Amino acid sequence: MGIITSILLGAIEGVTEFLPISSTGHLILFSKLLRIPATEFSKSFEIFIQLGAILAVVALYWRRLLANKEVLTRVIVAFIPTGIIGLVFYRLVKTHLLGNSLVVLISLFVGGLILIAFELWHRSDKATIDEVEKISLKQAIALGFCQSIAIIPGVSRAAVTIIGGLALGLKRETIVEFSFLLAVPTMLAAAGFDLLKSAPASLNEFGLLAAGFSASFLTAILAIKFFLGYIQKHDFIYFGIYRIIIALILGWVFFA
Repeated sequence: MGIITSILLGAIEGVTEFLPISSTGHLILFSKLLRIPATEFSKSFEIFIQLGAILAVVALYWRRLLANKEVLTRVIVAFIPTGIIGLVFYRLVKTHLLGNSLVVLISLFVGGLILIAFELWHRSDKATIDEVEKISLKQAIALGFCQSIAIIPGVSRAAVTIIGGLALGLKRETIVEFSFLLAVPTMLAAAGFDLLKSAPASLNEFGLLAAGFSASFLTAILAIKFFLGYIQKHDFIYFGIYRIIIALILGWVFFA
């Protein structure tokens, strides 16, 4: 992996982290397209650069997250089931699922179908919860369990959290904001735990991590602002269509 490749992957991470299209899935697929070996470092790199995207959330929402006790409480409560499930299945996911392009393609395709079907069924006018502070603790726990499904590469943490929130009666803007905030402890824990297990051993690897991190941070800020504007007028059907198309195209490229 060279510096240009690390920047490209960082940009892919930043653009896709908060959209319901799976950043991890995109990193796995594009790593295969670029013929990057699935080494321990490459797997850790894919997790570490997510910190750049998370820093973008902190930069934009730090007052909202730290100065509001009600918001912080709900983020912490929602993180608990995700953290426990992630810890239990860490070895399984990293050993057998990360880097598995077939798992990603199936998850993208099926997730796209579910996203489209849900949007056709869901009635936005029935949503009543318009602020993160109004999310109950039970709902926060439920959202944490929804998010934990995303340990499967290609599922998309944002997608399952948003679908879960809409099903629970949250307004679109509310669950999208909560998804942003919930990403902070989730990805901090994932990246921190992974790097403790397999820290980079050379200055070159630290340089690649820094380049990917920076690209992820800058593109994530742009992606967050785009997404907040997008949801004002659109639903997520187009993202579902995108997931299906990219799964079919890359499935043909890899397995035809």
